[in-house]
Amino acid sequence: MYDLLVILIPVFPLLAVLINGLAGHRYSHHVAYRLACGSVGLSFLCSVAVFATTLRTGITREVVAYTWIFGGDLVVNLAFLIDPLTCVMLLVVTGVGLLIHLYSIGYMHGEEGFTRFFTYMNLFMVSMLLLVMGNNYLVLFIGWEGVGLCSYLLIGYYYDRVSAAKAATKAFVMNRIGDAGFLLAIFLVFVNFGTLDYTEVFARAGELSTATATAIALCLLIGAVGKSAQVPLYTWLPDAMEGPTPVSALIHAATMVTAGVYMIVRNHAIFDMAPVAMTTVAWVGGITALFAATIGLVQNDIKRVLAYSTVSQLGYMFLACGIGAYTAAIFHLMTHAFFKALLFLAAGSVIHALSGEQDIRKMGGLKARIPMTHALFLVGTLAIAGIFPLAGFWSKDEIMAHAFTHGHYALYAMAVLGALLTSFYMFRLTYLTFYGQSRVEPHVAGHIHESPGIMIKPLLVLAVLSVIGGFPGVPPEEGWFHHFLDPVTVGVLSGAAHQGATHPIVLLMVVATVIALAGWGLAHFLYSARPEAASQWAARAPAAYRTLFNKYYIDEAYDAAFVEPAKRVGRIWDWFDRTVIDGLVRGVGGMTQGGSALSTWMEKYIIYGSINVLGYANHLTARSWRRLQTGMVHHYAAIIVAGLFILLHLILLW
Repeated sequence: MYDLLVILIPVFPLLAVLINGLAGHRYSHHVAYRLACGSVGLSFLCSVAVFATTLRTGITREVVAYTWIFGGDLVVNLAFLIDPLTCVMLLVVTGVGLLIHLYSIGYMHGEEGFTRFFTYMNLFMVSMLLLVMGNNYLVLFIGWEGVGLCSYLLIGYYYDRVSAAKAATKAFVMNRIGDAGFLLAIFLVFVNFGTLDYTEVFARAGELSTATATAIALCLLIGAVGKSAQVPLYTWLPDAMEGPTPVSALIHAATMVTAGVYMIVRNHAIFDMAPVAMTTVAWVGGITALFAATIGLVQNDIKRVLAYSTVSQLGYMFLACGIGAYTAAIFHLMTHAFFKALLFLAAGSVIHALSGEQDIRKMGGLKARIPMTHALFLVGTLAIAGIFPLAGFWSKDEIMAHAFTHGHYALYAMAVLGALLTSFYMFRLTYLTFYGQSRVEPHVAGHIHESPGIMIKPLLVLAVLSVIGGFPGVPPEEGWFHHFLDPVTVGVLSGAAHQGATHPIVLLMVVATVIALAGWGLAHFLYSARPEAASQWAARAPAAYRTLFNKYYIDEAYDAAFVEPAKRVGRIWDWFDRTVIDGLVRGVGGMTQGGSALSTWMEKYIIYGSINVLGYANHLTARSWRRLQTGMVHHYAAIIVAGLFILLHLILLW
């Protein structure tokens, strides 16, 4: 029964994909969304049952569906590894996924391609479940590529918009860069271990030399950087906001972008053998957390602010992985799924109320018009800012405390500054959206309305989780959540981490709270108490403001360094193709045409001419012989006599 439950987790949404994808045009939207949401709901129930069993027994199990590939030294099963890490990811993916699916019923109501949307969403669920459940690198890679494909399809859902098509292509290409590194890592794993199964690879990871472990870990990191939008492959994520808001919540906040974090934690046995790779992971995370936070300070699109916030929070998770705090990374992954999904869906509720408007400069004063959405968005803001005692406080503070107590002071400083900026720009977003004077366009103001219950109810659940979701990790590094995950996540560095926490954690918690409140206070001063001060500050440093507003001109730099040279190479290749390749083809065609003309001439004038000459000669001969055939007996007798005379004469002469 247990094995069947495990297998059914990805099978339910897969069946919905097949039914809606193949026959969705034959029935109503009501049937389509019931199938889509019902399948995810069943997967969630199976995940809860599997989690309960794992929690009760504490046993790690492998469930083999069937032998997938076998030949030579390579044997790969379509199999699933069920351990505490998998269980946490299953609950996050299916639980948050179910709430977002329910929200989508109201948000996507009336959209063209309604069934297509839910088909893509279910396909994403299948891929993400394969990614987190697989017991070997090949199943992981299938899910890894699957979520990338679904990201492309869902970002480009409004395919008639050029911006959406470009954003989807950008995401696809940048993810392929990371996937190239990931593939190299898989090849290196097979070369060194002769297998792709996690159990055997991790058991023998200690046999690797430092150089080999570093090579594998760095290649894995490249894949994680692409999928989880870290510096320098982060630019696709803000553009991905071109997709519908539920897509932003599910794929680009709660689940898909956390795949890189999950993959690093899953492979911590290899990373623990590669100190250089661990340091690289930590600094990539620290730089990303701070870098993305600075960009979020001045953005005006409500979803793009949240997108840069996502990039920044993912940086905290990478920082945690790099310093060996693997459980803290997964803890923040879980809490971030709650409050970031809440923020994105609440932002979607704002956009829905304003008939599609996303510019916060055209909002303001919405607290009284959509009070429920305001309250829910405020809960999400408090959580991500790290205000005690909401979920974000416990998970983010644990990462910062871990960095400080284990001597990573530079990374701690970066994390603290990032936390201050996070609190500031999130409360800036809240004040500009819901408080102050209304800046809503007059033709929109008359139609502002609260979202329907099908959209609000999932937000209520996420708001509750954003409040209480951090309590399983209390006290820090010693809570129930940590004891549950320790059998999977404790390694060389994380084991030492548990032993080294001697500094006053309470003092660090106070510091984190003060930082969060300072960011809130600054935002209140600039955007509520003295709203004119923000523009004055921007006017005092126009160059800095333009740099942040234009995202450090990174996109322009990439265009100049990579896109335009690629286009020039493409134009050269186009010329080569048209001139040389097509020229050769045309030349061969011309030669064939010339030969055909010559053959036609020869056929017409030589062959046919010869035939005509022979025919004429034959005609003349025939006419001559025809004259001899007169039909007169005496003519024939004369000819015979003449012939006998000639024959006799020849005999006598011989």
